[in-house]
Amino acid sequence: MAPYTFELFAPYNKIAGLRLKNANARMFGLDIPMELNEEDGYWRATLDLPDGIYHYQYKVVTKSWFEPEPEPAVPEYNIDETKTLEENEQIRKDLQTKHDKQVEEVKERNKKREEELTFTEVWYTFVDPYATEVDERGSDDSFRSVGVLIFKNGRKIVDEYEWKYDNHVPLASNEKLIIYEIHIGDFEDKFVNVTARMDYFVQLGITAVEMMPVKEFPGQVGWGYTPRYHFAIQSTYGTTAELKEMIDTFHKNGIRVIMDGVYNHCDVSAPYTAIDHDYWFLHDPKDPVWCWGPEWDYEKYDEKYKLWPARKYIGESIRYFIDEFHIDGIRFDAATQIANDKFLKILVQQIKQQARERGFGTEFYCVGEYLPDKPEYVISNGGPMDGVWHDRFYLKLRESMSNEPPKLDELKDVIDARRQGYQNITDVVNYQSNHDHNRLLVDLGKEYQLFDDEAFRRVRMAFAIQATSFGLMMIWMGAEIGEYKEKTPGIAKIDWTLIEDRDDNSNAINKKQLQYYKDVINLRKLNLALTSPNLEFIFEDECDLILAWHRWNPPIYDTHNQGDHVIIICNWAPITYEKYEILNIPRNGRWYEWLNNDEEYIVENNKLIIEDFKDHSVKIFVYQNSSFFPISNTTISTDRKHFIIIHSKIISIIGILLIPIILICLIIIYYFYKQYLKNKYHQETERCIILDNEQISSIDCQSNIQTNENDSTIKYQFM
Repeated sequence: MAPYTFELFAPYNKIAGLRLKNANARMFGLDIPMELNEEDGYWRATLDLPDGIYHYQYKVVTKSWFEPEPEPAVPEYNIDETKTLEENEQIRKDLQTKHDKQVEEVKERNKKREEELTFTEVWYTFVDPYATEVDERGSDDSFRSVGVLIFKNGRKIVDEYEWKYDNHVPLASNEKLIIYEIHIGDFEDKFVNVTARMDYFVQLGITAVEMMPVKEFPGQVGWGYTPRYHFAIQSTYGTTAELKEMIDTFHKNGIRVIMDGVYNHCDVSAPYTAIDHDYWFLHDPKDPVWCWGPEWDYEKYDEKYKLWPARKYIGESIRYFIDEFHIDGIRFDAATQIANDKFLKILVQQIKQQARERGFGTEFYCVGEYLPDKPEYVISNGGPMDGVWHDRFYLKLRESMSNEPPKLDELKDVIDARRQGYQNITDVVNYQSNHDHNRLLVDLGKEYQLFDDEAFRRVRMAFAIQATSFGLMMIWMGAEIGEYKEKTPGIAKIDWTLIEDRDDNSNAINKKQLQYYKDVINLRKLNLALTSPNLEFIFEDECDLILAWHRWNPPIYDTHNQGDHVIIICNWAPITYEKYEILNIPRNGRWYEWLNNDEEYIVENNKLIIEDFKDHSVKIFVYQNSSFFPISNTTISTDRKHFIIIHSKIISIIGILLIPIILICLIIIYYFYKQYLKNKYHQETERCIILDNEQISSIDCQSNIQTNENDSTIKYQFM
């Protein structure tokens, strides 16, 4: 037995109580009164508890207001031509009479409800807003749900998971993030299933995953953008320990984990909505059109207790997830609707400082969903966020993949976001799709009737542009395998059979798509030019719809190194060019076409000649530096890279195995040499004795022994 104190922050509610039972018990016992501490606004009840698992709820006399029941809509009646005018008029009157009666009934109910709220106390039973686990008990009714308390060794615990891979391998810096957005349920059902598919993420080459919301939300299926509990994990995905194991395994493989957080609003059944609505939330939404639930009031300040209630709760929720689940970043959903950059600045600064102090995964990335995105929202321009979702990039890229000629100037503005006012690589996250939109492959079919190779080629083109543009990059799950399902908040699981082996090879185009994504990601990771801030448009032809740009990073440590250089050339024309000349190539010499068997091109007079340049396709060329050509800066194809990497690993393993063998051999040699010196010493000694018997002075003998200068030092060590 050990004391445990239940706490509820509800400073202006008149009465509060606790309901507690063992998890195995069927029913709660009598309510346990809680006492209010006027100094800090907390209701508390301290009980002696044995170790075990408990269910609990809180009760308060609510201070929330309730919307009046709306009046029914006026009925519409269409004239029935089979009836007479009088009959139609009578039907219309009957409907109107029925409607008037319903209106009166609603008014009476609202009046009665107002009287009850005025003269009686309304009790509200709810789950602890800070509960780290919630059992909905087979119902979506929040009033039946219970918080779960695990009490062990005299204290509350979340679970017993022990982290294994903090600081196991270096995680990618913010500038190197290649983000993969996933919905746990549609990707692989549960946390454990995602963990089991870890090799897929590793082979794809991404450096971060962004999880759509995993906090407890109403129902069994959903996107999670109406969170009900801000400390509990969605139970249909698994346990807290399973989530930790998934994140730990990502870290083991050098992959960061970014959490999608919803801090603008919550579900209407969240606990604070009925405890004291206007203490935590805005009375009315900021924008009724863009409203998804009660909106947190970040401007509400409590003079008595010297705190910001909504800021306090949301801040504590974020800090909990950083410490408890070791996350490496947060996406702020609906940041535009939060509309409080002052608060977000303070919050982001605090959580980034918290990450720096925890001793592992010290880099933290905060990205905001602002629609429309603007440079003023990023830290480099005085805003609150490390970066923003670059929605303008998505819109212009999508337009360019249609059958209409693109506007190259508008494309240039999103390919090089500095033209809009952004400054750093981390300022923007570029994507061709996300959970809010159909995958590009789907829209090409629906809107433009483009299918099969024609559609896949355009998707590959869009991805290459995305990977070589200024900024970070993000992939919406399934795009890399040609997933065809439309956007839906319901169930839309990834069809993994698209890349499974088939006897008829009917999914060859999907496998080709996946390999293309892997190769482009590999180029993005290995070639430093694509994560440098340098980008210059070198060729443009509005008539031919050709656009080319140059990415490079200058040499830093080696003056003989000419740096890394990549050229991207796009053809938006509806025709294939048999031969096309690109001028203004920045360097003469050897260039290799990435992803085309490293075909070599010789550039002379800064002119590159391309053959068989297909419509709606892209070509990527990497410069062959004659004086410095490491694997990380080359155009070696993926297969050849794998060959080199595998053989390098084999050589490393052989080297590791040879080390103990060599040591053993040296010990054996050392042993026999030692024996040899001992024997030689004894022979010399015996010879001295013989010479002495022949009346040779001992001094001469000693001198004779010492004349062997090569052996003298070692020889006498064994005397």
